[in-house]
Amino acid sequence: MDTVSVLYARHNAWGVLTGALALAVGLTGCQPGSYSDDGERQELAGERPALSEIDWLADPKGWQGPSTALLSSDTVEPITEAPPEPDLPRTVTSQDLDGDREVTVEGAERIIAVDLAGSLAQTVVGLGYGDRLVGRDISTEIPGLDDLPVVTGTGHAISPESVLELRPDLILTDGTVGPIDVMLQLREAGIPVVFIREEPGLDQPARQAEAVAGVLGHPELGSRLGERIEREINRVVATIAQNIPPERSERLSMVFLYLRGANGIYYLFGEESGAGELITALGGIDVAGEIGWEGLRPVTDEALVAANPDLILVMSTGLDSVGGAEELVTLKPAIGLTRAGQQLRFVDMADNVVLGFGPRTPLVLDALARAIYAPEQSPPIR
Repeated sequence: MDTVSVLYARHNAWGVLTGALALAVGLTGCQPGSYSDDGERQELAGERPALSEIDWLADPKGWQGPSTALLSSDTVEPITEAPPEPDLPRTVTSQDLDGDREVTVEGAERIIAVDLAGSLAQTVVGLGYGDRLVGRDISTEIPGLDDLPVVTGTGHAISPESVLELRPDLILTDGTVGPIDVMLQLREAGIPVVFIREEPGLDQPARQAEAVAGVLGHPELGSRLGERIEREINRVVATIAQNIPPERSERLSMVFLYLRGANGIYYLFGEESGAGELITALGGIDVAGEIGWEGLRPVTDEALVAANPDLILVMSTGLDSVGGAEELVTLKPAIGLTRAGQQLRFVDMADNVVLGFGPRTPLVLDALARAIYAPEQSPPIR
């Protein structure tokens, strides 16, 4: 079984993205996207008109050229500034990779929350317990947490020494960082390690909020945060639905392509990655879902041409790795034969943001909608 198959089998539906990024790291020897600890924060769009007030394209299929989706803000507003003390000790269910396990959590004064996209740390902040975080993964970019020690490095590998130095009394993870043996060693060292694994998609942020809050003994906070996230997501989705062409034939067909040009890596995100839900929420037609593309697999030239999307979503560093949109259609002629390739209709977004479902998901949808339907206001930055 090849590397991707092994990773996919291990992480199953909830972690398809892990396999792709782990493969890229293994082949390139570097960390993809903004998954790096270079001290530079992701570029932000800043203040701008409400999504309902932008100039929407009358004919989304007619636009030519790439665009970049940027978050307006990287902050996460806590659901309360004065959360109650965690109700501990308590025994909770950890969704370990080999099955559920009961874990007793004695305290939560010093928390480390780590995953591929930093969504668990965002959730802890959203619940109001951000001041209890003592370490972070390299994907967590939230104002106020910049000075926290980083406990993951190249390939999202956990440094056990870095973790132990911080003396955490609780580690929250979803299994997308590791290796898993290190996590188990930390548990054997006496640190409660709780795995929280939710299937990727627009429901994930609310479910994750409830799960994290449950570990801390305050499910009501999780419900409040989850309801807020769902309300914000629904508001963005409703705005998109009101402004896109009413006829299906006029809507954009989309795919999410994972690429690393230096190694000729081209993967198509299918079901179980969350990409389909994202595309549907954006008012697009999910081509991968319609052709029954499951999981994450290498995409052939024939499959790309047959899919023939109007628009291709990519991670920013993937597009950088091929030298930009124009170079991509040269390196991969099959992409150039698609409608998206012919019109250079690519929308890129930061790697650790675009499929990182968490409290900032409403902002992600908002940013992608602007880049797709108001590209003049979202010019490419690469």
